[in-house]
Amino acid sequence: MDSSAINLPSPGRRRGRYSDSFKADIVAACKAPGVSTAAVALANSLNANLVRRWVAGSDPAHKAAVQLARVQSAASVSVSPTVAAPASTPGFVPVPLATPSADIRIELRRGDHLITLYWPVAAAAQCLSTLQDWLR
Repeated sequence: MDSSAINLPSPGRRRGRYSDSFKADIVAACKAPGVSTAAVALANSLNANLVRRWVAGSDPAHKAAVQLARVQSAASVSVSPTVAAPASTPGFVPVPLATPSADIRIELRRGDHLITLYWPVAAAAQCLSTLQDWLR
């Protein structure tokens, strides 16, 4: 086995230290729509798990949940060392969903031309057969 082809870490290697502004820039890049956290980490020579921790830590709701869990775990230990208090779970939070469109929307682009088709969802089978005929 040739050990010259393997890159080993140097013996005095230490953890990287990053400024708060650098972390904020990385987190902002990760929160952009359509951007992968792993891709941002890879592009900046960072570990993806480290970047995910930064993103999770930047969320105020996440920070509050972590602090609440720490307080609850400390309280359960101080109450009785033999019986631990059950951790409370957060309740259900309803999230309003966007209402789906009543039409099927298909965009076809060829060169500079754009054709947009709107088809009622109730006639989806007819839309499918029309598109299949047209694509043959």
